[in-house]
Amino acid sequence: MSDSFMNDWVYTDIVKDHFMNPRNIWKREEHFEPDGVGEVGSLACGDQMRIGIQVKDDKIVKLRWLTYGCASAIASTSMMSEMATGMSLGEAYRITPDMVTKALGGLPEHKFHCSVLGDKALRAAIDDYLAKQGRENTLKTSVARVMCECKNVTDQAIETLVASGKVRTLKELQDLTGYGTGCGKCKQKIADYFYEMMHVHGKEVAEE
Repeated sequence: MSDSFMNDWVYTDIVKDHFMNPRNIWKREEHFEPDGVGEVGSLACGDQMRIGIQVKDDKIVKLRWLTYGCASAIASTSMMSEMATGMSLGEAYRITPDMVTKALGGLPEHKFHCSVLGDKALRAAIDDYLAKQGRENTLKTSVARVMCECKNVTDQAIETLVASGKVRTLKELQDLTGYGTGCGKCKQKIADYFYEMMHVHGKEVAEE
């Protein structure tokens, strides 16, 4: 790429570095054998992420990833892979898109959502590892954030319902959880999160 082209980018130098030189890519010739795998997104939606982890003594000792995504998704996942390696499962589970974005020196506001795929896939890989070990997964509830205080509906509950295909519309989500039927202040926030999770998990919104 020419210097003038790169200079026109609105990304930080750290983002450019991780996009041009992504770390911990999952390469076929490495014969990486993961203990847990997480996949989110879909090619139909334009973004897909796959993360594999190797775990020893409840710490992530190696992480590899593949994505079909934009420069922001690649740079975010590259940074996240460096942050998560060496962390305990609990520490890695609590990595947020905001933490990754800050480590990158920021992302354009309209690209912030691209950093979501990586941490979702990482959590899915940890969930997969714990399930294969036959262990109780207390991490899901430990990071849950209440989005509807009237009905105690958390972001984790919404994501689980979306990922499992149990809800395909906002009405189905409201019928199951009761969100928005109290004070109603959460409606827009939950609607935004619902559509974000539908995209992250490669689901199509059904007609109501």
